[in-house]
Amino acid sequence: MLNLIRVFIKVIELGSFSKAGTILNMAPSSVARNVDNLERELGVALIKRSTRRLVLTEDGSQFLEGAEKLLTEADQLKASMNQVNQEPEGVLRISVFESFGRQIVSPLLPEFLQQYPKIKIEINLDNQLVDLNRENIDLGIRIGRPADSSLRARKLLTNHTWLCASPDYLAQRPSPIRPEDLANHNCLILSQDRQRTYWYFKKDKKQIKVPVQGNLCSKGGTPLLEAAVNGGGIVLMSQWMMLDLINANKLRVCLPDWEPSLHQDSSGEVYAVYCGNKHLRPVLRVFIDFLVKKIEQRLSNLKATNKLK
Repeated sequence: MLNLIRVFIKVIELGSFSKAGTILNMAPSSVARNVDNLERELGVALIKRSTRRLVLTEDGSQFLEGAEKLLTEADQLKASMNQVNQEPEGVLRISVFESFGRQIVSPLLPEFLQQYPKIKIEINLDNQLVDLNRENIDLGIRIGRPADSSLRARKLLTNHTWLCASPDYLAQRPSPIRPEDLANHNCLILSQDRQRTYWYFKKDKKQIKVPVQGNLCSKGGTPLLEAAVNGGGIVLMSQWMMLDLINANKLRVCLPDWEPSLHQDSSGEVYAVYCGNKHLRPVLRVFIDFLVKKIEQRLSNLKATNKLK
């Protein structure tokens, strides 16, 4: 049917069977039979024929719009399938928020590039939300599903959080027993451009909203994490950022019976975001698959240590 559609579109594009036949290297009568066969298969008349010109019927106009889209997607799918068994190559431009890029993505790049030596990566660690189209970015890694319907998203992980402080900090003052005890502690705050910051806690059916304050605020998590390790205060941060530090006894979990969060009714899931073409470039597809696999392995390690709630 796709070949019949191609002939039909060429006839409409050129306005006659004979002109379409010249381009398609077909006799005008063969072109006409192809259009007849398409109409018979669809059960509708697509073209009104006259000695002077060809005119689309109402059904023909409706079919033409969908047919052009169908052929475009078919050609894209064919091109992507032709590249399945070929080694991916080309430039991949990535934008990722700073802490995730530094701790999760960047360490994986040498292994990925060793597997795919024909791929070159340009990575930008930036906590600002970039426009993928305007900035010519192939892949963005963000917290939260994008509101832009033109973008597609694949979840990388559910972002559980922990409340932590260093042993040195906790040796200087009583460890918090209840979320409300944070009023007596220096809290290291992830900036959200608000006048007042709240941390949220759940335990069974109980939910608490606690105002927090401290002497250090940052848009990125890395400065806060380094401050916490060096006794600067209590930090609320993603588990994937703090697991190695906890295992090394550089940080300890506070309020382990509570489920803390930076956002009310949200864990801040992390997504890989890209423009909405149904058929991905091979370099983008293999990188997303690689990233998902490696993160799943990391989550499995978290579960194995009984530290993931």
